[in-house]
Amino acid sequence: MSFYQRLLVVIAVAALMLGALMILSYDIVKLDWISFMEIQPSFKPMENPLPVAALSIPVEGAAYIPGQGAPTNPVAADQTSVERGRVLYSVTCIQCHGPKADGNGIIAGALMFPPANLTSEVTQNKPDGTLFLTISNGILGTGGQIHMPALNENLTVRDRWDVVNYIRTLKATATPTPKP
Repeated sequence: MSFYQRLLVVIAVAALMLGALMILSYDIVKLDWISFMEIQPSFKPMENPLPVAALSIPVEGAAYIPGQGAPTNPVAADQTSVERGRVLYSVTCIQCHGPKADGNGIIAGALMFPPANLTSEVTQNKPDGTLFLTISNGILGTGGQIHMPALNENLTVRDRWDVVNYIRTLKATATPTPKP
């Protein structure tokens, strides 16, 4: 073999190796390399996350302590709180409960279970803490069917108390139900 033939073979081998390296580096051919991040308890997208660690407290503080009953309302029902609650209601609750809070929202007819009438005596007689827990945790029916979604990820603790304070103002607009 002559010098030029050997040089041509070396260049061809180098070009072939460079081409294979580029194919692998640009994910044309995907190779799954095991990393230590993959060998641990975690969750992938669209999987249920791991449970919250025992005795952990959310960043904004403990909203309530499970097993201790319904919490007491720490937010005064002043004009600011009620107005904030009205605005939050118009963003997160009005679709189901409606503008009159009577359970006749725009999507109420499409739901499997009718939304609660927030002006009713039944709702208005519930303690503030019970309303707060319902807003926070939602209502899960039999068989795992969701009657109301949990809003604890959409609304902060303060926001949920403001919505409770706004719901309390709906009592005055409640219409008495005729007795048979």
